[in-house]
Amino acid sequence: MKQLARVLLLLFAVLFVFGCAARQTMQIPEFNAMTFDKNAYTSKVDSFMVLFDASSSMTHDSLGYNKFDLAKAIAERMNATLPELSQIGGLRSFGHSSAVSDQDTQLFFGMEKYTTAGFKAGLDKITEAGGPSPLYRAIDAAVDDFDGFEGGKSAVIFITDGLDLPGDVVASAQKLKDRYGDAMCFYPILVGDADDGKALVKDLAAVGKCGAAYNAIDLLSGQGMADFVKDVFLETKPGAPAPAPAPAPAPKPAAVKMDTDKDGVYDDMDHCPRTPMGAKVNSAGCWVLGDVLFDFDKDIIKPEAYPLLDEAARILKKNYKINIELHGHTDNIGSERYNIGLSERRAEAVKTYLNSKGIVLSRMTTKGFGFSKPVAMNGNEWGRSQNRRVEIHPIY
Repeated sequence: MKQLARVLLLLFAVLFVFGCAARQTMQIPEFNAMTFDKNAYTSKVDSFMVLFDASSSMTHDSLGYNKFDLAKAIAERMNATLPELSQIGGLRSFGHSSAVSDQDTQLFFGMEKYTTAGFKAGLDKITEAGGPSPLYRAIDAAVDDFDGFEGGKSAVIFITDGLDLPGDVVASAQKLKDRYGDAMCFYPILVGDADDGKALVKDLAAVGKCGAAYNAIDLLSGQGMADFVKDVFLETKPGAPAPAPAPAPAPKPAAVKMDTDKDGVYDDMDHCPRTPMGAKVNSAGCWVLGDVLFDFDKDIIKPEAYPLLDEAARILKKNYKINIELHGHTDNIGSERYNIGLSERRAEAVKTYLNSKGIVLSRMTTKGFGFSKPVAMNGNEWGRSQNRRVEIHPIY
């Protein structure tokens, strides 16, 4: 009877992702910085601060790019383009993976005389995103960061996706603006295309009055970044020459296209080489059958997931040398300890099902990750439903 009960429970399963992990994410395009002759320009700002979003929402993709990688590229390219003209500079981030900082906002550079090398050293410390998005606290801290630099012109550059922001960000921005007045301008840069983010950068630019809002995509090229740097930081001396154009990238030799695992995706685009024979792959070359989704606080499999699991079993039987890892995941509701257990039970449920279809237990191992590896934001029900899943990873 107990065995029968287990079988009946398995008749309610949740949808399911089988995959090597991955959506295809575009690589950040190559960049050649345009150079400004220091003798031809003066700095229109005496001090500036970059407020950098390193929160968990930045781990996701938008417009084909990983948002954290895109934000880092913007900060790096600004630093490579901006000439050293005795400005005072600062870099403050907010959010953070615990591997980067246990503070929700931290000053990684400045406030001190700006140098390309110094700013880069600070930016290099922000290695991964994670945690909440307390932009308002970063702005509140910037009030003190600028203390002592009154009397000159200042710029605040926000690099953010504008999502999942606690507190009253606009009120904090207004407080900063009121403290330093017309001499301070705001330049928000939107990473992604979320409506909430678009609204936020518009509001920040309005509070700053003398600045403007930008989109990160428009600043990726050498010319786009040069225009931004000139708009925000530089004034041209009379008779100054235009900045030297960026050198054209060297042509790359033509490569012979190879498809080693014969899955229809060339090796240079294949994120999952050695795909098992017979598996249907996505454009990244990964075997993805869809997210194995679970109802809230449940570890039972719904009937609509059976065809996906049955196909996985058939392919595993054909590729008997492949073992698999089943990775269980949850949304972020509840304690870390509870969700680790729930994610392990979900992985075990899939293991039991595949075993019932003839896949021996010795070929399967399970791991529970709790809510530590979300694939969508947990701020709404749709995002949480995507995070309640099991993934199947081949091991050779």
